[in-house]
Amino acid sequence: MNFTIVVIFTMLISFLLTVILMPLFIMWMVKLKRGQEIRDEGPAWHQVKSGTPTMGGAIFMVAILVTTLFDYFVRSDKTWGVWPLMALAVVFGVIGFLDDFIKVVLRRNLGLTSGQKFVGQLIGGLGFALLIYFNAQRDNLWIFGWSNVLITLIAIAFVTIWINGFSNAVNLTDGLDGLVGGLGIISFGAYAIIAVHQGQHNIAVFCLTVVASLAGFLVFNHKPAKIFMGDVGSLSLGALLAGISVLLNQEWTLLLIGLVYILETLSVMIQVGHFKRTGNRIFKMSPVHHHFEMVGWSEWKINFVFWGVGLVASAIAVVIAIAL
Repeated sequence: MNFTIVVIFTMLISFLLTVILMPLFIMWMVKLKRGQEIRDEGPAWHQVKSGTPTMGGAIFMVAILVTTLFDYFVRSDKTWGVWPLMALAVVFGVIGFLDDFIKVVLRRNLGLTSGQKFVGQLIGGLGFALLIYFNAQRDNLWIFGWSNVLITLIAIAFVTIWINGFSNAVNLTDGLDGLVGGLGIISFGAYAIIAVHQGQHNIAVFCLTVVASLAGFLVFNHKPAKIFMGDVGSLSLGALLAGISVLLNQEWTLLLIGLVYILETLSVMIQVGHFKRTGNRIFKMSPVHHHFEMVGWSEWKINFVFWGVGLVASAIAVVIAIAL
C-alpha cells in the first residue's frame, strides 16, 4: 500500500477514535462526578477548573495503540520498532492511570507516592532499554553516536534515565489547557519527518498517529478545557518522545525538540534549589508557565509563545538531523 495512503488512513482512524470516544468519556466522568482536584498552591484563578474531568490521556493512548496495531498487521513492511514503543506507552500509561485513579476516584490528592512512581518508571525505562538491546541483537546501544561494547551498561542506564527524565518533564509541563497537546503535535511531527528521512516508516506512522490523536484531544482540551489528559497522558507522551529519539539514534535532537519541556523542568529545579539556599524565589511560581501567568499573560498567549519556541527549536533539530 502507498505510504501516503497509509499515513492518511491511520491518522484519520486515530483522530476519529479520539473525537468519538472522548465525549463519551467526558460524559461518563461528569456522571460519576469525578474531576481534577486543583491544589491550593497553584494559581488562585485555576480553582475554577476544579472538577473538570481528567484522565483523557487514556482515550488518546487507546486510540494510538489500536491504530498502531491495525497498521502493523495490515502492512507488509513490518519492523519490530513499534513494539518497544507500544510497550513503553502501556507501562507508563498504567503508572499514570494508577496515579490519576488514586487522585480522582479514591480522592487522595497526591496520588502514587514518589517512591512508587520512581520504581514503576525505573522498571519501564529499564525494560525498554533491555528490549532494544536483546531484540536488536547488537552488542551495544548507540547513544549520541557512541558505539562501544564497553559502555553498554552505561548506555542502558542512560536510556533508562533519559526516558524517565523526559516522562517527568512533560508531566511538569502539563499545567495549562492545551499546552502539552500542542507541543506534542510539534514534537512528534518533528520525529515523523526524521523517521521518514531515515526510511523508518513504521516509526514515522506511529509518530503521525500520535499527532492525529493529540489533534483530536485538543478539540476538547483547548481553553476552556472540557477535559485534562492527566498523568496517564503526559507520562506516556514524555516516555514515548525519549524512546523514539533512542530508536532513531537521534537522542541529541530531543535537547531541541524537547526544549520547552527541559526549560520547564529547569525552572522547577532552579526555583527549589534557590529557595532552599536563600529562602527567596526567582520565579513568581514554577514551572515557568505559571510565572508568566502571574505576570499577567493569558493562557492562550503562553501557549502560542511556548508552541512557537517548540516549533522553531524542532525545525532547527530536523534541519540539522537531515543535513548530517
